[in-house]
Amino acid sequence: MDLKFHHLGIACKDIDQTAERYSLLGYTRGEQIFDPLQNINICFLTHPEMPLVELLSPADIKSPIVQILEKNGTTPYHTCYSVTDITEAIGRLKKQQYIVVSTPKIACAIDNHRVAFLYHKDMGLIELVEE
Repeated sequence: MDLKFHHLGIACKDIDQTAERYSLLGYTRGEQIFDPLQNINICFLTHPEMPLVELLSPADIKSPIVQILEKNGTTPYHTCYSVTDITEAIGRLKKQQYIVVSTPKIACAIDNHRVAFLYHKDMGLIELVEE
């Protein structure tokens, strides 16, 4: 399985405030997008010498990240890896005791590539994005 680091997902209550803090570190803010499948607002931050960062904020109280934010405040949420074949990667990770949290879906924030989320008790939440 050929995994490549893609981005770090950060759960936050307010994208504007968090993006402003990242801008002080040299990050540039991209366009904010609403993802109806995940019920979240998303904004990617870029830096010429640093990893890509994805900010995620809840669209409403039904968003999957609300409870995490209530418990932890702004916090790392997931690590994303790109893969060439998402179905094959999921199969291999399931054999390593990863649990599929979300089956492959189209991600409007990542140029309509398919993404899936998996969880492992020793790794936390990971996202796979198909190249």
